[in-house]
Amino acid sequence: MTSSPQEAREQLVVDQVVASFEGAPDPRLRQIMQALVRHAHAFAREVRLSEDEWRAAVEFLRRCGDITTGSRQEFILLSDVLGLSMQAICISRPAQGDATEATVLGPFFVADAPAVELGGDIAQGAAGEPCWVTGTVRDTGGAPLPGARLEVWQADDDGFYDVQYGDDRTAGRAVLRADDAGAYRFWAVTPTPYPIPHDGPVGDLLAATGRSPYRAAHLHFMVSAPGCHTLVTHVFVEGDPLLASDAVFGVKESLVRNFIRHGPGTPAPDGRPLDGPWREVAFDIVLARDEAS
Repeated sequence: MTSSPQEAREQLVVDQVVASFEGAPDPRLRQIMQALVRHAHAFAREVRLSEDEWRAAVEFLRRCGDITTGSRQEFILLSDVLGLSMQAICISRPAQGDATEATVLGPFFVADAPAVELGGDIAQGAAGEPCWVTGTVRDTGGAPLPGARLEVWQADDDGFYDVQYGDDRTAGRAVLRADDAGAYRFWAVTPTPYPIPHDGPVGDLLAATGRSPYRAAHLHFMVSAPGCHTLVTHVFVEGDPLLASDAVFGVKESLVRNFIRHGPGTPAPDGRPLDGPWREVAFDIVLARDEAS
């Protein structure tokens, strides 16, 4: 317990720093910075943060910066494992009718993925059990959204995204367009659980706190259409034991689906020849309308 004179000294520092932002011309920036200062100082005072612990934190952030590249975002990963990414999404995307729930972007989204035709294979050589994915895209009023743009990406059966291989391959990601009825369909590989990158500072943090780096099995979607909010979401595999302990808190019950398994020799919906087992999943997507629409 701190003495009254000590509390006064500490509060003086807080007040001085908060006041330093009073002249910020942007009122929103002023609000954010002053609230950040109040909360950050309150945290430091609550845990009685030592200088050595502060230096360790600064070193941790330096290491996050050092390991970040164009294909690996350690700061996004840190935000994800602290639940801040999901919290920002929850605040920014309040419930609107039956709109599909949003979830985290993750650190492995890459713009300019190759286009595939409806019914095409986004795996493009990625290892894994074939999976037929279908669904429709509509708005919260029930109207189909013809031509809706779907960006889809996923890890392979070994738990890696294409950008993690370092050989410039493109696999497990693609862009496609819904048809005139708002329907889409494509081949992927059946999602499997995998660890987030844990060979860096974020992995060290998880290990030190006894947390698992594993994500529940999922397939990423980014879906957009004129007049609608762009949606970033996942579809998760029903029965996955990691649904309750996803490392980045991205699982929503409404996004869990049954990936139906078919044995060898079962005809594929599009006639694709398949020697082994395969799965299929239906995932309908509902986009929220822009307020101005």
